[in-house]
Order: sequence, then C-alpha cells, then structure tokens
Amino acid sequence: MLRSLVLKAFWTMLPAYVPNNVAVLAGGGEPIDGGRTWNGRRLLGDGKTWRGTAVGTLAGVLLALVLDLLRGPLEKRLGVSLPAFSLKSAFALSFGAMLGDIGASFLKRRSGRERGAAFPGLDQLDFVAGSLGLTAALAPAWFRAAFKLPVLVVVVVMTPVLHVVTNVIAYVLGLKDEPW
Repeated sequence: MLRSLVLKAFWTMLPAYVPNNVAVLAGGGEPIDGGRTWNGRRLLGDGKTWRGTAVGTLAGVLLALVLDLLRGPLEKRLGVSLPAFSLKSAFALSFGAMLGDIGASFLKRRSGRERGAAFPGLDQLDFVAGSLGLTAALAPAWFRAAFKLPVLVVVVVMTPVLHVVTNVIAYVLGLKDEPW
C-alpha cells in the first residue's frame, strides 16, 4: 500500500519536479524582472530568467508526454495504477512549479535574503504549492482524480527529502553554488 502510494505520488509530481532542475542547466539570459527593484531590492534577481522558465516548463511537459507512453508497461510491471497526463495537467504542473519558485524568489527578496540564501520550508515546497495550485485551477477534474488526500500527504512529506537530496547532488556536481 505505501509502496503504491509513494510510486503514484512520485509519478504524478515528476512533471513538477523536473522543471526547476532543468532551468538551472538552461538558465542565463534576460532576468524576468529586467533588473527592476522595489524598496531598493531586486524583484526576483538574476536567477529567474525567461529562458530558464520556458525551457524548464517545456522539459516538464515533454516528460509528461514520455511518461504517458511508458505508463501502460510500467503499470503492469509495478502493479500500480498511474494517472495519465492531459496536456493541461502537464503544462500546469510544469509551469506551476516554475511560478512557485518565482514566487519564493520574490518573497526571499522582500525578506532581505540574497540569491541562494536558505529559506527553510519555502525552499522545499514553493514549487509544490505553485504546481498544485495551478493544476487545481487549470485542470480541476484531473487534479481531483490524481491528487487524492493520501497522495497529497505523501507529496508533502516526500518532496522536502527529495529536494535536499537532489540539491546536494547538484552542489557536488558543481551545478549549484550552495547545497540547499
């Protein structure tokens, strides 16, 4: 039961887990805030770029399409029922993750934190809140079918652990300047 729940939660969130990681690799270019400030602080900072947002979102959508191709064989092999992604849900999960991260960057700047500074809790769940919120708004029927309460609980518990592990790996590989 727990194995099935964890697999379903991980599968369903994969299109949201990938975009921010891809954005780090594809980033650079024009910052979304264009260098603008508010009360002497950048709105978002140089780490949030149009290119990173677009490429991250596209990566999440493409991953969802690939997952749909693999779903049938994986369900048989794993013995777990996995949700199919609609184009709306794939976009909402992916772009919502990017929006959640952008929103967290805005909050970090407002609280006086610099780029890369830790903000426990927010750092681990910002993209989850963004992806779930946008998916609930754009694909409500899909959201209700895919994210039953037990799946949501697993997502909220599992995500911070995955976030820490993937950030440490990215730091060790030299892809991030800090391990959080």
